[in-house]
Amino acid sequence: MTGSEIRARFLQFFADRGHTMVQSSSLVPHNDPTLLFTNAGMNQFKDCFLGAEKRDYLRACSSQKCVRAGGKHNDLENVGRTARHHTFFEMLGNFSFGDYFKKEAIAYAWDFLTKELGLDTSRLYVSVYTTDDEAADIWHKQEGVPRERIFRFEEDNFWSMGDTGPCGPCSEIFYDNGSEIGCDSPNCTVGCDCDRYMEIWNNVFMQFDRQPNGELIPLPKPAVDTGMGLERITTVMQGVQSNYDTDLLRTIISYIENLAEKTYGDNEEHDVSMRVIADHSRATAFLIADGVLPSNEGRGYVLRRIMRRAMRHARMLGFEAPVLYKTAIFVLESMALAFPDEAKRSSFVAKVVQNEEERFILTLGNGLRILQDEIAKLEQLQQKTIPGETVFKLYDTYGFPFDLTADIVEKDGYILDEAGFETCMEEQRKKARAHWKGSGEEAVAGVYKELIEQGIRSAFSGYQSLEDQSEVLVLLQEGQQVEEAVCGEKVEVICSTTPCYGESGGQVGDTGAISSDEASLRIIETRKPLPNLLVHSCEVLTGAIHHRARVKITVDAARRLQIVRNHTATHLLQAALQKILGEHVKQAGSLVTPERLRFDFTHFSPVSPQELQQIEELVNSEIRRNNTVSTREMASDEAIAAGAMALFGEKYGDLVRVVEVGDFSMELCGGTHAKAAGDIGLFRILSEGGIAAGVRRIEAVTGDTALAQVHEQQQMLSQIGNILKTDQANLEQRLHKLLEHQRQLEKDLEQLQSQVNANLGGDLLSQVQIIEGIKLLAVRIDGCDGKQLRELSDQLRDKLQSGVLVLTGNFEESVPLLVAVTKDLTDRVSAGNLIKPLAALVGGRGGGRPDLAQAGGKDAGQIDNLLAAAPMRLKDILQG
Repeated sequence: MTGSEIRARFLQFFADRGHTMVQSSSLVPHNDPTLLFTNAGMNQFKDCFLGAEKRDYLRACSSQKCVRAGGKHNDLENVGRTARHHTFFEMLGNFSFGDYFKKEAIAYAWDFLTKELGLDTSRLYVSVYTTDDEAADIWHKQEGVPRERIFRFEEDNFWSMGDTGPCGPCSEIFYDNGSEIGCDSPNCTVGCDCDRYMEIWNNVFMQFDRQPNGELIPLPKPAVDTGMGLERITTVMQGVQSNYDTDLLRTIISYIENLAEKTYGDNEEHDVSMRVIADHSRATAFLIADGVLPSNEGRGYVLRRIMRRAMRHARMLGFEAPVLYKTAIFVLESMALAFPDEAKRSSFVAKVVQNEEERFILTLGNGLRILQDEIAKLEQLQQKTIPGETVFKLYDTYGFPFDLTADIVEKDGYILDEAGFETCMEEQRKKARAHWKGSGEEAVAGVYKELIEQGIRSAFSGYQSLEDQSEVLVLLQEGQQVEEAVCGEKVEVICSTTPCYGESGGQVGDTGAISSDEASLRIIETRKPLPNLLVHSCEVLTGAIHHRARVKITVDAARRLQIVRNHTATHLLQAALQKILGEHVKQAGSLVTPERLRFDFTHFSPVSPQELQQIEELVNSEIRRNNTVSTREMASDEAIAAGAMALFGEKYGDLVRVVEVGDFSMELCGGTHAKAAGDIGLFRILSEGGIAAGVRRIEAVTGDTALAQVHEQQQMLSQIGNILKTDQANLEQRLHKLLEHQRQLEKDLEQLQSQVNANLGGDLLSQVQIIEGIKLLAVRIDGCDGKQLRELSDQLRDKLQSGVLVLTGNFEESVPLLVAVTKDLTDRVSAGNLIKPLAALVGGRGGGRPDLAQAGGKDAGQIDNLLAAAPMRLKDILQG
């Protein structure tokens, strides 16, 4: 039975028993800042378990793609070296939200394993929480599992979502791989750390609500969360001992064998490399398909660590050119039946991976040289620890993650100074903290979740109208519900309906006004902390606003108009980018404000001025076509099949809102838009630049702001024309002539300066001193910078033929200093040694080669003292 067949039979088994098949959620968790990646099947149902989200089903099943690769630096070291460590894996799960509980969950698990898959019951064992007699009795009396095969554990058999909230006991199922596997201990049994008794299924029974004081209160509707690793159950069904020997991963390894022209099983180190590439190719392909891009922070950094470890192992297999992009494509194509949406993004994934590989190959050689030099020093000292500063330099300058460096040096018996590395990292964190961006989403305040649990909902009516009558459902001050807020106070107002758009999807929230018979309020901003909850942040201007008051809510219409122009323009911009630059362009972020729009997109090189002009012209052409902007609700699958653009990894419901601008643009979008493209008026690009590897950013303006920008540029050109005494038509020609004239003047000036230096050099030679038989010229030349001193020193050395020069002077409130030594004397006098004590006299420091050194100081008042000290310092050096 193949892994794909097991996945399909699992989902169908539970679908036949009333479970709704739910598609795997994105690897980027939504509304959960505590998680870097989706790491369990229950992640997408978290709000269902908490009661904050209601769905139209009480039973669900899924095959969830998961990534576990965060945390300690050495997390990745075991991947490829053990039978079951992975970065990417699939979790099969069935879930109940207050429907069935222990009896049914246990029966489903046992039936699927023993009847559907036909596992030998004599090789199955179970565990329960220490005090969970109910589960133990169900296993024994209902399913016939002998008491001696039921184990009780405490630490591993109780699960909680956090320090507080839903929690409950677990019941696990183990498969006995046989006495020939494992630790050979006569006491080996379930719970041993060896591979003999392998956990294949975990039932979590959420039946308590843990209070802040630790008290466990029974939940009114207990829930079930179960999980079974697809890779593990496939090893059992295919009779192999390693997950890498299942068809889920062995097919990828076979593909790598062909590319590398090596045979799996011939060389253990090569085998490890093939397993690493196979596993990491899965994680790489699916993370990028879900919108994660390699970077130096957050999720992107974890992805980069995974990719670079795979790239390093590719080189160990003999690959010199990029290869990971090929294995990533193979992964997506071979898993297309289970994950069709991800497979459609394979060309984009390949471009991202290949771009990262090419960058890494450029830096790898330099980094390896640094590492080899360090190892050579350690060999001389007979030490085996790479200093933390070196490890950090490799990370910071050459992009070597900690565990990649550990991988490289491990075979030679070296270890890394992790404490020293962490000290350097902490120093960097302190410097960067002001600019730090979290990788998770903003945490949703608990009060909003409580309101949802209480049934509080607010409907958005702002697609149709900018004004609405409503009722105040909740008033909040400092996170607490209040009955009223009076003049001068700030308050959050939640109403039954509102025409104000809550900030989401990159579009800022509306401002406006709320009024009742007794009060008037200014809406500072509108937010959407949770689906179906719109929160107005307000200031009470007059009177007092009361809970349950009837109010009129009015949107700032002029501001909304500017926002909708910019938002519709982002849709036209994205379509134009795809048409001009290629289908690989995907949205990577956006910001829509009244003043401007910002659009981040995936692309692998700067957009040329010609391309920017084409993009701007195409958007303005669509504005002039003035197509109607239409919206409709569709089933999400139907909309995407029809060609609607969706954000990578975005969480969409069964029904989605589709925004179309004629036949030019079609996107899934919940934002507000212009009625027709012509409402935008004018579109102007302000800037384009890179913000991350493979991600570009365009900033633009529309409407009145764009027109004002045109006028501003026109006025600037007129002013420049007046300064240059020409009209705009001849401005470019006039500038070329002026620049050519300037270049000629600079050449003439250089020639004159050379002549002056030559004449000056002759005069200066009269000041030569003889120190210990060596000529010394120490003089002050004001008005010369470092470059001019160097030019003069060349001429003076030629005339001096043998000797030492010390040149200094006052230049724009600084003190440049130069020491030059003719080649015949560098074995006796080093310019670098002479300049240091002299530079200190003027409050500076410097250094250089034996024949030439330069420095800079700040204290011009000490120049004469410096020149007086020069003969003594030279004498000290000559006398040793």
